[in-house]
Amino acid sequence: MSNPGNKMGVMHLTILTAVNMLGSGIIMLPTKLAEVGTMSILSWLVTALGSLALAWAFSKCGLFSTKSGGMGGYAEYAFGKSGNFIANYTYAISLLIANIAIAISAVGYGTVLFGVELTPVQVCIATIVVLWVTTVLNFGGAKITGQIGSITVWGVIIPVVGLCVIGWFWFSPSLYVSAWNPNNMDFFSAISTSISMTLWAFLGLESACANMDAVENPQKNVPIAVFGGTLVCAVIYILSTNVIAGIVPNLDLLHSTAPFGLAYASMFTPVVGSVVMFLMALACIGSLLGWQFTVAQVFKSSADIGYFPRVFSRVTAKDAPVIGMIILGIIQTLLALMTISPSLNKQFNSLVNLAVVTNLVPYVLSMAALIPMQKLAGIRGGQVKTNATIALLGTIYSFYALYASGEEAMMLGALVTFSGWTFWGMFIQKKDESSKTAYQG
Repeated sequence: MSNPGNKMGVMHLTILTAVNMLGSGIIMLPTKLAEVGTMSILSWLVTALGSLALAWAFSKCGLFSTKSGGMGGYAEYAFGKSGNFIANYTYAISLLIANIAIAISAVGYGTVLFGVELTPVQVCIATIVVLWVTTVLNFGGAKITGQIGSITVWGVIIPVVGLCVIGWFWFSPSLYVSAWNPNNMDFFSAISTSISMTLWAFLGLESACANMDAVENPQKNVPIAVFGGTLVCAVIYILSTNVIAGIVPNLDLLHSTAPFGLAYASMFTPVVGSVVMFLMALACIGSLLGWQFTVAQVFKSSADIGYFPRVFSRVTAKDAPVIGMIILGIIQTLLALMTISPSLNKQFNSLVNLAVVTNLVPYVLSMAALIPMQKLAGIRGGQVKTNATIALLGTIYSFYALYASGEEAMMLGALVTFSGWTFWGMFIQKKDESSKTAYQG
């Protein structure tokens, strides 16, 4: 029996949830949002409300579900084992794509830090090198990965939170107002243009329920921490991206691959800007290190129950799925080669849009599963209606985010999802054959 004294309180869990989401998702955001102008704050408000609805629903899923496998386990309540597979499959694919986007972020900050201009092919090669370095570093197991990540994450937290606090001393209201709507977009178009990028910053909120067993009074504290952590991130994201728009001219942000470094260089000196670029590039690599291990574990857990090829289940003496990591490294290399673009920012945006689309599939499945999940858990009264209503809001937001991600991302995301049904059919065939053999025997 666990010792209650060793469990986390609600404040600790809330901070942990916020830190898990901060990661590297924010460091290229000011550049993307500069396409819209400072009216992108409207996108932030929409995304913050949508993400809070999703966070609330996920916190309830974590409390009511008795199945393992995260979002796959949630989806199984409404869609059976095939829903479990599709949720895990699309989530795993989204992580593979997101890892490439994170690697590109690190390359972008590195190019500015070292003052070099790379061709599209050189950017691709540098991205692949970063992907493989973080893959190989994971061969030592989860302990080393965790130790590195717990240090490097401060490379994002310190500059971003610091900008939220002290950046206002350099904030120019006239510069902010002049960048409100540089392309004369209408309200709907402005929100749609930046919605996928703002949602990208919140991806990972679904992982907050993983620490439920290590929390005091989880029935009360987990929903508070998930909701509170998402709210903390929303405040940090909105403050940092808006204060930077009042420090750096919109056109400079639009063409920058290291916007936070540019902001600190404008506030202080180029040397300070270079330090921030170094910290954020390091944080990117640390974040990528953690996500490389996470995606390998997602494939391993799915392989353990027969959803993915058994090769992903093999581990070394240090409990690291090295063979699976190598296979995933090869897949990411091929994906990086397929997404070579003349513009680093364009390449980053395309990957983010596709990662968001594939990540939203398990989100939608999980939201739909909350209703039957509550019935099986014996939940009654007004709580059922409240949870269902909030889950519906999260679903509506998810569909809007899918639409706003663009035709290309939707098409590629649909191909990825439909290919999953083919893999599931192959799995079913094997299961049927094994069942038939057992019956005949």
